[in-house]
Amino acid sequence: MNYNFDEIIDRKNTNSENVDGWRPYIFKCGPEKVFPYADDEFIRMWVADMEFAVAPEIRQAIIDRVDRKILGYTIVSDQGYYDALLKWCKDRYDWTFEKEELVFSPGVIPALYQLVEDLVAKDEKVLTMTPAYGFFLHACEYNGVELVKSPLKKSEGRFEIDFEDFAQKAADPKVRLLMLCNPHNPSGRIWTRQELEKIADIAAKNDLWIVSDEIHCDLIRTGLSHIPMGKIMPEYKKLITTISASKTFNLAGMLFSNIIIRDEEERNRFQDRDKNIGAANPLSVAAHKAAYEHGGRWLSELKEYIDESFRMVDSFLKENIPQARFTVPEATYFAWVDMSRVLPDVEDLPLFFANNSGVLLEGGDGLFVDNAKGYIRLNLAMPRATIEEGLRRMAEAIEKHNR
Repeated sequence: MNYNFDEIIDRKNTNSENVDGWRPYIFKCGPEKVFPYADDEFIRMWVADMEFAVAPEIRQAIIDRVDRKILGYTIVSDQGYYDALLKWCKDRYDWTFEKEELVFSPGVIPALYQLVEDLVAKDEKVLTMTPAYGFFLHACEYNGVELVKSPLKKSEGRFEIDFEDFAQKAADPKVRLLMLCNPHNPSGRIWTRQELEKIADIAAKNDLWIVSDEIHCDLIRTGLSHIPMGKIMPEYKKLITTISASKTFNLAGMLFSNIIIRDEEERNRFQDRDKNIGAANPLSVAAHKAAYEHGGRWLSELKEYIDESFRMVDSFLKENIPQARFTVPEATYFAWVDMSRVLPDVEDLPLFFANNSGVLLEGGDGLFVDNAKGYIRLNLAMPRATIEEGLRRMAEAIEKHNR
């Protein structure tokens, strides 16, 4: 490999949420809560960023931009950025869009908050499939609207859409917006063309707005492919797609995302209400452009490394925690593991593993909205030695608890 994904990088004293922000995020507490492990003894497998070094091509682009010496107010006026993003989408997904449809946000999460505010009245509803990314719910709560949940069905170790339930709930005249996660977080499903076509038919029949969160589209297992909702619904004006290089290239802290809004009226409204008044971080723009122009080789090697990590986790669980139910996901770098048969008497799995193994992870309905009881999500975007130590500690804690 040309890139070293085994490097252990010290993130202390960098204002890292991964290092310093886990108490309020996972446990809704402050430093007053004491754990059996010192903070620097924890294995952190929770928040969705990587423990890998940012690709040197991207780091160099950031340095080059700093070397221009002025970091003033910035807008994305460079045709080169659009060209780089469009080529990335065309080469990888055979999907394109018009330049005027592209607007920007300091992240998919702020965009979700804004889009719910724009599109859904206080007496209307949003529909999503559960388990779900927690901020789908938070965006609804912030705007005072109801989130309608259509639980995914568990079928032989994988999640499937319950189309009967989904269609029934989509037909509610109060439902205005569908939040779709494609690929799905946390399960890691890549929806098939047939599934996406069914979703599209139901949404169009009920005249729903669709926000398709496709931020994990690049993080798929080698040999598989992602289908953008934009390809399934090439003429549907009420489709909005959100993508970013932030998850793919470990740039979450750069706070930059691409929002593709076909409907001109909503696009103008989104920009008019933009709390950042159209400004962008100049280093974020440079980093994202470099990712799309020069990040292909790094991403290929990253995917190979993560694929092997998933194989290792699958083997470890089968051998050491055989009652755990796990299927290597088609996308994302998350292992979504059903622990309900392993620890049936444990209500709070993140707290159990923090206290008994010194491993920080996410799981359950409190973090994934609904339909997630008994599940944990392990972030595998880290050196394999760290994953191995985390799994070893977890297995020891389970064995001790179940004696």
